[in-house]
Order: sequence, then C-alpha cells, then structure tokens
Amino acid sequence: MIISILAFDTHTKSPIVILKEIDGERTLPIWIGVLEANAIVSKLRGIKTLRPMTHDLLTNIIELIGIKVEKVEICDLRDNTYYALIYLSDGGTKITIDARPSDALALSLRVDAPIFVADEVIEKAKRIELETGPEDTSERRRKWKEILEKLDPKDFGNT
Repeated sequence: MIISILAFDTHTKSPIVILKEIDGERTLPIWIGVLEANAIVSKLRGIKTLRPMTHDLLTNIIELIGIKVEKVEICDLRDNTYYALIYLSDGGTKITIDARPSDALALSLRVDAPIFVADEVIEKAKRIELETGPEDTSERRRKWKEILEKLDPKDFGNT
C-alpha cells in the first residue's frame, strides 16, 4: 500500500492517513495523532529540520548499526485500535517489533520500506462500518465524499 492522503478529519478533529492499494482499489483510513501526522507530512514534503525528529533519529540508529527495515505491516484491528509490526533484518537475524501504525508509516517513509496491510484488517474495518447500520454507513459515505472532494493534493506533498 501507499500513503494516498494525509488530511484533517473535521468531524473527529484528528489527522487521518488513508492507505491505498498500489494495484487495487481498497483503502484503509487510520486516525493518528497530530505529532505523528507532522512526522509523516514533514517527510512527504521533504521538510528538513535543524535537529533530528524521533523518526529521523531511529532511522539514523538503524542505518548506523546496519539493520534493514524489510517492511512495515498494519497487522491487526482490535477495539477500534490498529496495530503494526516493523520487520527488521541484519542479514541473518530477523526481528519483528510491535509499533503504532503511525510510527511504522513514518519510519517506512524514511527508509523506503514497503507498507503492507493484512487482508483481515481491511475486512475487520469494513465490518465495523457495516455494524454501524445502514443510515450511519450512508451518512459516513456522504461525509467521506465531502471530505475527499475538498482535498487539494498539493496540500499533502508528494503522495
């Protein structure tokens, strides 16, 4: 997947990152914190800071000790909370680290690691929307359409 859109959800007053399949139509919206959104958007826009941000520091450490980020994966959705894993290797040893999706995404941008989402996560996200009922689903679709129509891609840097 790729980061398709990073926007501000006016309904929840939270940043939202929308992942989209590279060779498909499925998308996954994930609401994230303001600081995490800043880490993602700064990399998307190529903004350089005077001092390293946390994700830049982590990237520097990973590169210095010779570890490679193989991929990041949004691996679970439980109680409306997404979970992610960062897959690392040092050539022979493979390590998996639990992470917040926003941190995994910010790191993946910095090290050019692919982003994956488990199929069951997308299915769980769809079921949550269906469980809200038909009225809520159509209202939610209307709100999404309205939000997406108002977005200007140049506001989000390179996507």
